[in-house]
Amino acid sequence: MTTSQSPEPTHAAEGPVVRTAAGAVRGLREDGLAVFRGIPFAEPPVGEARFAAPRPARAWDGTREAYAFGPPPPQDLGVQGRTGVLEAPEGDDWLTVNVWTPDPDLAARRPVMVWIYGGAYKLGHSGSPGYDAQHIARDGDVVVVSLNYRVGMEGFVQIEGAPANRGLLDQVAALEWVRENIAAFGGDPDQVTVFGESAGGGSVAALLAMPSARGLFRRAIAQSVPGTFFSTELAADIAQALAAEAGLRPTLADLATTDPRRLTDVGQSLGVKMPQYMGRWGQIAPTVTPFSPVVDGEVLPTTPWQALASGAARDVDLLVGHNRDEYRLFLVMGGMYGKITEEQATGALRLFAPGGEAGVQAYREAFPEASPDELYERVQTDWLFGIPSLRLAEAQTAAGGRAHLYELTWGAPGNGGLLGACHGLDIPLLFGTFEADLANLLFAGTDVTPEARDLSARFRRAWTAFARTGDPGWAEFDVQDRLTQVLDTTPAVTSYPEERSRKLWEGHEFTPSPLLG
Repeated sequence: MTTSQSPEPTHAAEGPVVRTAAGAVRGLREDGLAVFRGIPFAEPPVGEARFAAPRPARAWDGTREAYAFGPPPPQDLGVQGRTGVLEAPEGDDWLTVNVWTPDPDLAARRPVMVWIYGGAYKLGHSGSPGYDAQHIARDGDVVVVSLNYRVGMEGFVQIEGAPANRGLLDQVAALEWVRENIAAFGGDPDQVTVFGESAGGGSVAALLAMPSARGLFRRAIAQSVPGTFFSTELAADIAQALAAEAGLRPTLADLATTDPRRLTDVGQSLGVKMPQYMGRWGQIAPTVTPFSPVVDGEVLPTTPWQALASGAARDVDLLVGHNRDEYRLFLVMGGMYGKITEEQATGALRLFAPGGEAGVQAYREAFPEASPDELYERVQTDWLFGIPSLRLAEAQTAAGGRAHLYELTWGAPGNGGLLGACHGLDIPLLFGTFEADLANLLFAGTDVTPEARDLSARFRRAWTAFARTGDPGWAEFDVQDRLTQVLDTTPAVTSYPEERSRKLWEGHEFTPSPLLG
């Protein structure tokens, strides 16, 4: 087991030292912050630990250098708009955390924010440059933690003889590490907020529904929550197809002996074939994403919407929202924008709109001015991110909990504004990382304007204020007024802006995706 470390910075030996439950770690001083990278929160999930629930990290002697991010979990290519994970260390220590803190003082007790990355449950690495949390920690005077969790085959495929949702169990283990150790870094273990985007937002939603996560965080921020959660029957069928790509069975005995990096090829090869499974996998087939949390009845007893509606997270403050033009990103990156035909638009409406054929007509009547491109994008934005995010706020408030809702409507300036307020735009705005990862596409060929920097600062003020007090700066959501913070050049609080979509989906329940046929 090997890991690579960055060259030791000047005066690194003078960096701050914090003692964790497993041993001492030395970080770096960076622009007024103490930063610690690559701290193990669990044992490497290889060998006998392969496909098992995470096990606590073993203690070490002496002081461990926490200068470099840990290795990314094995995954597909194409992380955050780049080809693979660049400049990342190698090795099996996938399960690590990173900490940015204004001061590792035991008496400080600052609010703690724990970031969970997205990536369709098959990609992601907490060391991606776009997740550099220095601006959040410094501007908000908070402690920020980011974590790695297993993705793809290692983290989410349903395997006979292995626990389900291992990636989610990794997140719980990281939160347990935070509870046990964060006070030594200047954080308050009783003031923890989890926040994540896309699959990270779906993970936050899942954590709200998981018995093993209860009590580990006080607040939750879910950005662009995907509505895809698998039934056990669908997950088993997809697992069978995934394993077959490698000539194996979806069992622990078969898969545990296969190199994890070889199994990433399995997800990629099946992904391009998934549209062929439309008759069995329905709405999931066109997503080309064969991984999602599984409603297995144990690790994840129900969907997040059902759990919140029953009051499972009534004592957790929730901030949730989405971007106006979520699906535009996938159209542009797939070279499909401006090329959607009437037939393709009708096919998307028939597949994704609630009500089947009636839904096709209802969408066309609700959006009579929409082009085929706009209808194709609108229904998939609604189905995949928009309505699931709205419904999370509705479920929370219906059960007597507190929720705040937002929608980002400010458009990305790159490529002549083509991308609009697309999926992922909230990440560079929140982190202030305008020249990293997906931001290279979103801001391509443009200078970062004062307008963009002002909106970025507003994001951080709202998110860190919520972490500190439970109030991001606008009124709570309720099912009568549906007050929503619109994040744009000029901020405004209005009733939910996508009222036409909301009415179309009224009464629809987001249940586990079924196996058809």
